[in-house]
Amino acid sequence: MVAPRFGNQPYLHVVDTSRFFQSAQIINDPPAHIAGITIKDWTSFMASSSKAANEPAAIDPAVIDLNAAHLTLGTAAVKVKILKGINLQIGAGETVGVLGPSGAGKTSLLMVMAGLETLTKGRIALAGTDVTNMQEDPLAALRRDMVGIVFQAFRLIPSLTALQNVSIPLELAGRADAETSAAAALRSVGLGHRLTHLPDQMSGGEQQRVAIARAIAPKPRILLADEPTGNLDSATGEKVVNILFKSAQEAGAALVLVTHDASLAARCSRVLEIEDGLIARDTKQWPRQLQTPAKITAKP
Repeated sequence: MVAPRFGNQPYLHVVDTSRFFQSAQIINDPPAHIAGITIKDWTSFMASSSKAANEPAAIDPAVIDLNAAHLTLGTAAVKVKILKGINLQIGAGETVGVLGPSGAGKTSLLMVMAGLETLTKGRIALAGTDVTNMQEDPLAALRRDMVGIVFQAFRLIPSLTALQNVSIPLELAGRADAETSAAAALRSVGLGHRLTHLPDQMSGGEQQRVAIARAIAPKPRILLADEPTGNLDSATGEKVVNILFKSAQEAGAALVLVTHDASLAARCSRVLEIEDGLIARDTKQWPRQLQTPAKITAKP
């Protein structure tokens, strides 16, 4: 968001003004690196921004809503309780990192959010629709249109090109613009030059970007990622994560990211810590990349 221009003076570029001012990190003096702005202009801008910050914020309806969610897997002889009564609401546009040790229930929770696992007990609503007892066909249609999933293992169809892989959910939805929208999604993740390439003709990072393009092409309300950088080197993983956050932001989708990497979770506005099938901690935070005034810069 861009602040009002102050006459012929430089103006301020704020990455996310509403969240900046709501974070209680309001700066009463202009940063030293902003040259040419008058104290009067700065004070006027801060006063109007502070007033806006003190007004009640609009509350987005939950796009993921779990109520006393239980999941038990196994056979009649051996049953394992995976989720043990999860209560959770995630709003549109939220970024949520899910941390916890192996076996804690992180991936199972993600599969429930994706409509790929059926609750043993409790209730779940996705994008405002109760899917607890929904039949498979309508659930598959809702998942196709409302939920994008990025897996650690990419899960691309090896015999199809990047464009064809991304087109699949759009074609299944009967979209006349399936190929055009798929190409646009691939270009948005920097793969406009790879449309006709097969998965084995691309690097691991490129394949994961195809998977992200496939997930975002239908413009879902919910974007889920299970260890999306687990099979990538650190440099490639960083690029993929940047694209994932950017894509979620542009779509206005809720992003839920399962990871073992605390520094990756720190990029989210909220962190859930799962222990033994329960939410042990639910922390809202200022995302790592927005923690300091360094994101406020002067533009000529």
